[in-house]
Amino acid sequence: MIKVLFVCLGNICRSPMAEYVFKDMIKKKGLEKQFYIASAATSYEEIGNDMHYGTKDKLDEVGIPYTDHKARRIEKQDYEKYDYIIGMEESNLRNILRIVGKDKDKKLYKLLDFSKNPRDIADPWYTGNFTVTYQDIVEGCTGFLDYLEKENIIK
Repeated sequence: MIKVLFVCLGNICRSPMAEYVFKDMIKKKGLEKQFYIASAATSYEEIGNDMHYGTKDKLDEVGIPYTDHKARRIEKQDYEKYDYIIGMEESNLRNILRIVGKDKDKKLYKLLDFSKNPRDIADPWYTGNFTVTYQDIVEGCTGFLDYLEKENIIK
């Protein structure tokens, strides 16, 4: 089983959006049994809170299902539990390293590093633009899925 953890600052906007976008992509390819996919925060600010209404509205708009969500913070032991820990921006990666320690097994990535145009995904909490965030997340998740196929990690 391939275990993927998407991470952002609060776990209410970008990382849960990436979690549900990627789950939807995997389901459409019939690969759900090969994956465990979750999301987490690097901060304590939103712990226990539901997804941001902008994230829910965008997922509803594009027809991507989601379940009840409660924001949680990444923990040190998540490094051993997950195969891929994917942040949304450079500051997420720095904060993840502060929590989990060194990336000795090379599990940390930035989502858009899997795209043809590596960059950070802007936080819609501040920008208010959930459409751009969604487009960036789809681009990154598509690139990540392509990477897993090219590397023969998924069949």
